Amino acid sequence: MEEEKKDDNIVNAKNKKKEKEKPGLNKHEPIFGILDPKKFNFSIWYFLATLVILMVFNSLFFQPKSIVTIDFSEFKEKIKSGDIRRVEMGERHFLGLPLTKEETKQVNSGEYTGQKPGDLSQRYRTVRVDDAGFVKLLDEQGIEYYAKPPENKTWINLIFSWVIPIIFFVIVWRFINKRMGMAGQRVMSFGENRAKLVAEGDTGVTFKDVAGVDEAKAELVEVVDFLQNPQKYHAIGGKIPKGVLLIGPPGTGKTLLAKAVAGEAKVTFFRISGADFVEMFVGVGAARVRDLFKQAREKAPCIVFIDELDAIGKGRGVSISSNDEREQTLNQLLVEMDGFDSRDGVIILAATNRPEILDPALMRPGRFDRQVLVDRPDLHGREAILKIHAKDVKMDKSVDLKKVARGTPGFSGADLANIVNEAALLAVRAGRTLVEQNDFDNAIERVIAGLEKKNRLINEKERKIVAYHEAGHALVAAFTEGADPVHKISIVPRGLSALGYTIQLPTEERFLMTEDELLGKIDVLLGGRACEQLFFGKISTGAANDISQATEIARKMITDYGMSSKFENIVLNSHKGPTFLSTPIGGGQREYSESTQQYIDEEITRMVKKRYDKVSEFLESKKPLAKKIAEKLLEEEIIEGKDFKAMLSEK
Repeated sequence: MEEEKKDDNIVNAKNKKKEKEKPGLNKHEPIFGILDPKKFNFSIWYFLATLVILMVFNSLFFQPKSIVTIDFSEFKEKIKSGDIRRVEMGERHFLGLPLTKEETKQVNSGEYTGQKPGDLSQRYRTVRVDDAGFVKLLDEQGIEYYAKPPENKTWINLIFSWVIPIIFFVIVWRFINKRMGMAGQRVMSFGENRAKLVAEGDTGVTFKDVAGVDEAKAELVEVVDFLQNPQKYHAIGGKIPKGVLLIGPPGTGKTLLAKAVAGEAKVTFFRISGADFVEMFVGVGAARVRDLFKQAREKAPCIVFIDELDAIGKGRGVSISSNDEREQTLNQLLVEMDGFDSRDGVIILAATNRPEILDPALMRPGRFDRQVLVDRPDLHGREAILKIHAKDVKMDKSVDLKKVARGTPGFSGADLANIVNEAALLAVRAGRTLVEQNDFDNAIERVIAGLEKKNRLINEKERKIVAYHEAGHALVAAFTEGADPVHKISIVPRGLSALGYTIQLPTEERFLMTEDELLGKIDVLLGGRACEQLFFGKISTGAANDISQATEIARKMITDYGMSSKFENIVLNSHKGPTFLSTPIGGGQREYSESTQQYIDEEITRMVKKRYDKVSEFLESKKPLAKKIAEKLLEEEIIEGKDFKAMLSEK
């Protein structure tokens, strides 16, 4: 018996193998190369398409083709001539038949013996005409006639009257929902919040990936520790801050810190932008705030991160016209952050780069207890950030990231990430497999001055003016006490309007500047124009940006820093009241008299003229050296810092 079962199993296996080998029998093979039964899903659209095809096929191939449509007068002539022996009277047409009812039965049974010429299947049709004498004609000619009952098309009427309109309405409804950005949602579900729920590990960022903002990171590490070990804080009677506000310029890593919190906290993390609360309908933003906090309380302990808080947290009553929707949204946010019910385990994390416009009620303790500054990194911070972004980049051993960090003062974390990426792209463009130090230098220049444009056609006269202009900047910078050392001089055009540039790299981080150092910056800026006038006897528009910066420094020295002889230690640039696009509302009224404004203008003019005369006198004494530097620029286009230093040391 066991042997027979084995034989049956072998036979069944062979049969299955043969079935698989037969084309079209494999259930996983597409039928005719079109439909795959494994992936096929039934849809009502397939049924409707099949129904329409069958109706069209029936009307084309199964309707009698021997029916001839003729005029009503010709139809009556056919009756008189005997071609029509029987008439079917329908709602819209008369149908003439060549045989009577009895003769039709005989033809079907094969007993017909009549000698009627013509085709026995020929039929004639005409449009029904209300002719009172038509029935009389039929009686006179002995023609059989009968009325055809109206066709019962209830199911067709049902399809066209109900089914198709409903289907059309559903399609339009879905289309409207998708166009309004709420596919799969109810059209009126505006009140549901748009927060994105980020699960553990989805961000792929931890505190190890954040550098240059150690103080801010320490504040957030404490928040994460409270969420993971709340008992040790409760044991001593401490309470974690309800809200932490990250403040800092764009690109400093505020959102990156929030992602790191999501990666470290191991708790539910909601992420939403301030603009997601704003809607055209009044009250919708407040409803979204309520819904967000309701979900957060249900999933506590959790973190709610609101990016760009200034979109909804702008101060109330400071703008020209009030916005009821925004103010209601802000009011609801204030209530939710400091309501009567408990918020244990729900921490609000927000980020903004415009803290000065936020509502004071939002900034008070009990709502955003901590305000963490995420500032631009210092020298060591920039070096640490560069190491993080460069860890996956193949670099030559000669690359000195500390030098790159020293050459990027004031750069944010996003700027440094861009520099590393630009250096890698430049290395690939040059056909190298390793990134060299020169690639980083070029990347810094590209970010500061713009894209290099070696093919820009500049006539020899303008090129010579640019060379002497940059020589003036470099020479004044080299002999000005406290000025940053010259790193590179170039007359290669970059960006939109830079025909040349002089790069200075600081030797150390500076946070304060003395009056002499500010005057030295003005001297360096005026050196280009003074050198043009010294060698060509006239000035050009190439110094437009230089004199703009010099004027601004002089103005701030007088109005902001209190460095004027008449108004010593007095600030003259304060504006009270709200601002709109950095301009005081109400015409920009100043808090000082017209005579003081006149003094400011005259003092700026006097200061800049005095520095210009000093720079001109200095360049006159160094005229041969300035000419030598300019001629080398015209010859080589670029002078590196070490070569420039060597030229200064020559006798």
